[in-house]
Amino acid sequence: MARPTEEELGDDFSYIIRMADADVDGLKPLATALTSIKGIGHRTAHQICKLGGFDAERAAGFLDKDQQAKLVEMVESYAENVPLWMLNRQRDIETGDELHLTGQAVKFTHQDDIQRHRTMKSYRGVRHASGHKVRGQRGKSNGRFGLTMGVKRK
Repeated sequence: MARPTEEELGDDFSYIIRMADADVDGLKPLATALTSIKGIGHRTAHQICKLGGFDAERAAGFLDKDQQAKLVEMVESYAENVPLWMLNRQRDIETGDELHLTGQAVKFTHQDDIQRHRTMKSYRGVRHASGHKVRGQRGKSNGRFGLTMGVKRK
């Protein structure tokens, strides 16, 4: 697919849309462009397009300012408009609320969760602290680090 020319795009085309602490590429289809925001995957992006009445296959740069504001509002109010199983932070530890985190909140919350496990010295916290596999994967033959293992020659 060839890149469209300036005449085809028009004067009001937005090459970059800024939302949720991320730059959304205006040349990509809207559903694909929304996945550049941390915390939004393909399923979430398609659901946001469906709830807001946007065409998921149309380039994101063709949205005017009002539509961009509506899209930002849909991203922020996503947790109230979908079932609980579609959220990425159900039953939050501190508040007990059902949230859908986006942007830098995903990173900070993940770091806080790991730090909480480290301070209470749970198995997961100890594995995180030592840099080993956390979720029960094979560790004897895979995921090694440090000195080289193998056959020594004389």
